[in-house]
Amino acid sequence: MGDPIAEYTARLLRQENEIKALSAQIDSLKNPVALGVPNHIDELREENTKLKYRLNILKRSLQEERMECTKTMMNINLRLQEIFGEAIRAACPELDSAPLAVTPSQQAKFGDYQCNSAMAMAQMLKAKGSKVNPREIAEKIIQNIPENELIQSTEIAGPGFINVHLRKSFVSKLLTNLLVNGVQPPPLASRKKVVVDFSSPNIAKEMHVGHLRSTIIGDSMCRLFEFLGYEVVRLNHVGDWGTQFGMLIAHLQDKFPNYLTSCPPIGDLQAFYKESKKRFDEDEVFKKRAYQCVVKLQSKEPEFIKAWNLICDVSRKEFQRVYDCLDVSLVERGESFYQELMTEVVKKFEEKGLVEMDEGRKVVFAPGQSIPLTVVKSDGGYTYDTSDLAALYHRLFVEKADILIYVTDMGQGVHFQVVFAAAQMIGWYDPKVTRVDHAPFGVVLGEDKKKFKTRSGDTVRLMDLLEEGLKRSMDKLKDKERDKVLTPEELTKAQKAVAFGCIKYADLSHNRINDYVFSFDKMLDDRGNTAAYLLYAFTRIRSIARLANIDEAALRKAAETTEVLLDHEKEWKLGRCILRFPEILHKILDDLLLHTLCDYLYELATTFTEFYDSCYCVEKDRQTGEVVKVNMWRMLLCDATAAIMAKCFDILGLTPVQRM
Repeated sequence: MGDPIAEYTARLLRQENEIKALSAQIDSLKNPVALGVPNHIDELREENTKLKYRLNILKRSLQEERMECTKTMMNINLRLQEIFGEAIRAACPELDSAPLAVTPSQQAKFGDYQCNSAMAMAQMLKAKGSKVNPREIAEKIIQNIPENELIQSTEIAGPGFINVHLRKSFVSKLLTNLLVNGVQPPPLASRKKVVVDFSSPNIAKEMHVGHLRSTIIGDSMCRLFEFLGYEVVRLNHVGDWGTQFGMLIAHLQDKFPNYLTSCPPIGDLQAFYKESKKRFDEDEVFKKRAYQCVVKLQSKEPEFIKAWNLICDVSRKEFQRVYDCLDVSLVERGESFYQELMTEVVKKFEEKGLVEMDEGRKVVFAPGQSIPLTVVKSDGGYTYDTSDLAALYHRLFVEKADILIYVTDMGQGVHFQVVFAAAQMIGWYDPKVTRVDHAPFGVVLGEDKKKFKTRSGDTVRLMDLLEEGLKRSMDKLKDKERDKVLTPEELTKAQKAVAFGCIKYADLSHNRINDYVFSFDKMLDDRGNTAAYLLYAFTRIRSIARLANIDEAALRKAAETTEVLLDHEKEWKLGRCILRFPEILHKILDDLLLHTLCDYLYELATTFTEFYDSCYCVEKDRQTGEVVKVNMWRMLLCDATAAIMAKCFDILGLTPVQRM
C-alpha cells in the first residue's frame, strides 16, 4: 500500500491543473456551453475540496505523531526535505523534477539550515521560456510551506537562499527523546541483507599492513549497517586454493613425513612458504611433484586434503591473533568454497553464448569493458575471475543479498568493474534493484611518503605493527603519569584502547580513496582530530557527572522530568550538533566514506568544549570546592553528547574506557 499523503497530493495537483485549464478556457469564451466546454468543473471543485480536507487531516495526524517523538532519532535534514519538497511542488507545479537542496547552515547568522533550490529552479524556468527572479521563487516556496512541527521561521537572503530557523521547543523534545530512549537508529523502510567482503588475506602468508585498511574499513562498514538494523554477513574471502598449495604440500611431505599421524610444528609459516617457493623455483623435480600434488588436491584425495587443512589451520590461528586485537569478527568463506560452483557458472555463460575462445582460453567480454574475463585457462584450470563470478553468483542467489560491498585496494577497481558488468550482462542482477559496490582504498605510506616498508625493504607484518602500537601507547600513558593513578588492570585497558583505537582511527579519519601516511607520533598525539584526543575528551565528559556526585539513576530521572533548555547560543549549537547524527549516518550509507563520521565526532567534541567553557554545568564554592549548584539541563546535554560519542566509537570499532 502506498503513502496516502503522496496519493492525495498527486490527485490534488492533477485536479487543480485541470481546474486551471477549464477556468482559463471558460474565461476566454463568451459562450462556453455552446462551444462545447465541459460542464463538470463544479463537480471537480467539490471533490477537490473534499480531498484537501482529508489531506489536511492526514497531515495533522502525522505531525501529532512526530510531536510525540518516537523512540527512533529523527533525521532533521530529511524531514526538512519533505517539508520543502511539498512547498516547491506547490510553488512551481509546472516543474516536473524541481531540485531539492537542503543543507545545514555554515554560520549561525544564516539560520540553522538553508534551502538553496530557488536559483536552480529559476534556471529551469528560464529554459522553459519563463524568466523569474529567484527571490520571487523563494517567496513562493515560503508561502507554500505546510504547517509543521519543526520550523520556527524563515527568511530570504542574497539571491534567493532560504534561511531556516528551527523551533527550539521541538529540538528540546528530540534531545529528551534521545536521553530517555538512548541512541536509536532512524526507522528502516525495509530490512535488507548486506554482504560485506573484506580483509581477505592469503593462506600460508602472514597478514601485512596492506590488509590493515580492508579489515578496519570493512569492519566499520559492517558495524554501521548492523546499527541501522540490516542483516549483515561479514565474509572473509581468503585465498585458500590454487597452485601454491602443491608446493606447500610437497614441502610438508619432505620436512614432516609423519604429518598424517602427528601435527607438524610449523612455527613460522612465512618462512615455510619462502622455503617451498625457493625449491619450486630452483628444483625441477620438486616443481613437477608440486604440480602432481595440486592435481591430487583438486581430486580431493584424503591425505592431500588433510595436508591442505593443516596448512590452513596454522594460518587461521595467525589471522585470529590480529582479529582478536582489532575486535573484528568474520565468517571465512575462501576460494575453495566456490570450487564446484565455478563449473556451473562457466556453463551458464556458455549456455547464453557469452564465452569466446582466445588462444586456448575461455574468455567473456562484458559490454563497455576493454579487457575480458578469463573464466577457464588453457590448461583447463579456473582463475580469480572465475572464483569472483562464482562468489558473486552465490551471494546473489544463495545468500539472496540486497547489497554487496567489496572492500579491497584501488588496484582491483578495473577487475571488479568487469566482473560486475559481466554479471549484469548475463542478467544476474539489476543495479537499480540490487546494490553491488566496490569500496576501494588507497595504500598505506611510510613517513617518507613511499609505500610502507620495514628498514630492510620487507612488507610490514601486521602483528608487528600492532605490538609496536601497544608499546608506544604504554610509553605515552607513562609520560602522562597515568601509571601512578590507574590500577594495573585499568592501565592495560587504557593501553589497548589507545593503541588499537589510534591505529583504526588514523585509517578511518582519512578519505579511504586516498593514500595515507602511517605515523605513530601523529596518531598518538592528544591534540587535534585523533583517537587519543577523542578518547580523553570522552573520558572527561563522562567524569563531569561523577565529580558532581550524580549517578546514572539521577540522570535517567532528570531526562524524564527536566526540560533541556537551549537559551544560550552554545547550548543551541551543541543541541543541533548532537541531533545531526542521523544525517551523518544517512550520508555514509550513500557513499560509504567513513571519514565523515570521524569529522562529525571531532566537531561534536570541539562544540562540546565551546559549550563547557561558556556554560556552567556544576557551580562550586570557590573556597571550599563543594558543589553548590547543578544545572541539570546542562548535565543532560553532557550526557547526550557522551551517548552520541559512544555510538560513534562503536561504529568505528573504538573501545573507550572509564578511566584514562
